[in-house]
Amino acid sequence: MPDPLVMLITGSSRGIGKALAEHYLARGWHVHGCSRNTAEFTHERYTHHACDVSDEAAMRVMMDAIRKKHRRLDALICNAGVASMNHALLTPMSTVEHVMRTNFFGTFLAAREAAKLMHGRGRIVTMGSVAVPLKLAGEAAYAASKAATVSLTQVLAKELAPLGITCNLVGPSPVQTDLIRSVPADKMKALLDQLPLPRLGTFEDVANVVDFFLKPESDYVTGQCIYLGGV
Repeated sequence: MPDPLVMLITGSSRGIGKALAEHYLARGWHVHGCSRNTAEFTHERYTHHACDVSDEAAMRVMMDAIRKKHRRLDALICNAGVASMNHALLTPMSTVEHVMRTNFFGTFLAAREAAKLMHGRGRIVTMGSVAVPLKLAGEAAYAASKAATVSLTQVLAKELAPLGITCNLVGPSPVQTDLIRSVPADKMKALLDQLPLPRLGTFEDVANVVDFFLKPESDYVTGQCIYLGGV
């Protein structure tokens, strides 16, 4: 039997990342995950790495561990992210830097290093947000970091295509995770009302799009951004 496919999911200790890790473990993948925290679950085919995705040295150490164990990487899901809801005039620079380092720098580092382990075929899926097309007020730093991720994904799609690597983005609507738990109900309703399908997204909604991008039949799909909720 062929060896199981190997995947790395950043930000896998909770929320969407944890749900995706469990989803692909159930489908037989070897899954590596990383976060600044310890993982909330264990599995014989799951390996957790404690590292900050914006730390270049730590990311290289993690990728080297994956290389030594499997000799390759078949898929990367750049899920690690942080949010900040605040008016731009009230947002300290330290918050802007933290959001950009995690959401954009972390995605860049993960994609750059993961591509080096993908030999002739690979899938990179980045994580965007409906905050970008909706131009959400109160999300200046977060939306900017995700807009940068859109451009990064589309440029990488061109640069990595000759290597047999596709690069696509899924942009979830709000999903019930720690990122939105502190958002007041009236603000969340106002956000959802901007969507043609005005409801919270689910982990299954996100996994469905990721599944599509990872399919062997999707090897002619790259540089695409699919937003949930009808944006």
